[in-house]
Amino acid sequence: MNVTDPTVVLQASQPKLEDLLRQIVKLLEKHRLVETLVERDQTSPRHQLIESLVHRQHVVELQLKLRSLHPADIAYILEALPQDDRLLIWRQIEEERSGDVLLEVSDAVRNALVETLERAELLRVLEPLDADDLAALAEAVPEPVLADVSRRLPTRDRDWLQTTMAYPEDRVGRLMSQDVLTVRESQNVEQVLRLLRGREDLPLNTDSLFVVDARHQLKGVLPLRALLLNDPEQRVGELKLTDPVVFDASDAADDAARAFERYDLVSAPVVNGRGKLIGRLTVDAVVDFIREESEEDALNRAGLRGDEDLFAPIWDSARNRWLWLSINLCTAFIASRAIGLFEHAIAQIVALAALMPIVAGIGGNSGNQTTALVVRGLALGEITSENKGYLVLKELGVGLMNGLVWGATVGLFAYWLYRNWQLGVVMAVAMLLNLLLAALVGVAIPLILHRLGRDPAVGSSVLLTFITDGMGFFIFLGLATLFLL
Repeated sequence: MNVTDPTVVLQASQPKLEDLLRQIVKLLEKHRLVETLVERDQTSPRHQLIESLVHRQHVVELQLKLRSLHPADIAYILEALPQDDRLLIWRQIEEERSGDVLLEVSDAVRNALVETLERAELLRVLEPLDADDLAALAEAVPEPVLADVSRRLPTRDRDWLQTTMAYPEDRVGRLMSQDVLTVRESQNVEQVLRLLRGREDLPLNTDSLFVVDARHQLKGVLPLRALLLNDPEQRVGELKLTDPVVFDASDAADDAARAFERYDLVSAPVVNGRGKLIGRLTVDAVVDFIREESEEDALNRAGLRGDEDLFAPIWDSARNRWLWLSINLCTAFIASRAIGLFEHAIAQIVALAALMPIVAGIGGNSGNQTTALVVRGLALGEITSENKGYLVLKELGVGLMNGLVWGATVGLFAYWLYRNWQLGVVMAVAMLLNLLLAALVGVAIPLILHRLGRDPAVGSSVLLTFITDGMGFFIFLGLATLFLL
């Protein structure tokens, strides 16, 4: 049976990915165990033969397992393995499928795998890929290699690769595909169906055809259901949708992703600035973009680069975290100085040292909640210049409400612990003021970063924690100095 038979891939993709990973890990453990035993018995004259047979046996097992898996499942396995095991698995993948696997793995793993390949090997891996796939891999492939591969493409595909590569990664033009089916307004349903039947296959995620004129200007969209439900003699011009969702190649990919979600799109036409149809955007490309962006944002919020490999070398992972750790260290020193200003008060009232982390900690948590909502709103395009003022007032209102409720709670707690009503009042007021500050800063930081053209998720948490900690200490100890000493 052909190992690329789609039924084999379907059967292999049904088990849970965790089960697949466990099976691969067990094969790797058996391989290492037998190799270790053979190495201990190198005095045997049959050592080389046994070693060769054992190695071949486990390699064949791995190859058979990998052949039955979808490239996306193999990519998951590669990402979940340490580097040595990852390379062992990578070498067992058939060269004609290696390119498809590269398309599925994360950017960090892809870069690491490409670095292990010699130029000739990399050329063989990339050769089976089409122009759309090469565009997706362009950032990881050295320019000379990409140039060599592109020269082997047909002229039309080579021109397409150059066109799509001209757009930034966050633009629709970088995500679009050249697989478009076009028809004319003058054609009837029967003619279009005959055209479709004459093809060997349809492009993936084809739910409509695009209606163009002689100059390839987009005139509308013809859903496939219209071909199935209407008279064979009816004209395309009478059935086309004249108000479809259309994207310009220079549109932001984030905006396109929101449109796909909002209108439940499967595919949509992409035009240039003159209204000429130049490509098609499909839901699979949009989903991949959303996944990559969400993973990157999750890491950025923690002060990490969005492309760190989970099993990267220790040195690389450590360097990746230096920037925000150094910033965090500086902010921690500044916050410590806020405490140092009130050493006399702390020395006289030891309870202040025990209570002040509560004010700072609750403020930081509340501010992070606000920041998460604002970052999400910016990502979804829900925050505009018209509603920013209302958003600030609303979050201040939430901060005021929480400050009153939880300020009273911690004030009573402080009074219960130390039997000092003045300390309880100071604690309650400090909590109220810090929660108001956290609400204001939680809105302001991502909005300012967004206004400056920076990703609002990057570093927001670190900056917010610095402000709420430093000001929380300052407010609480300052009030204690004024009213308790």
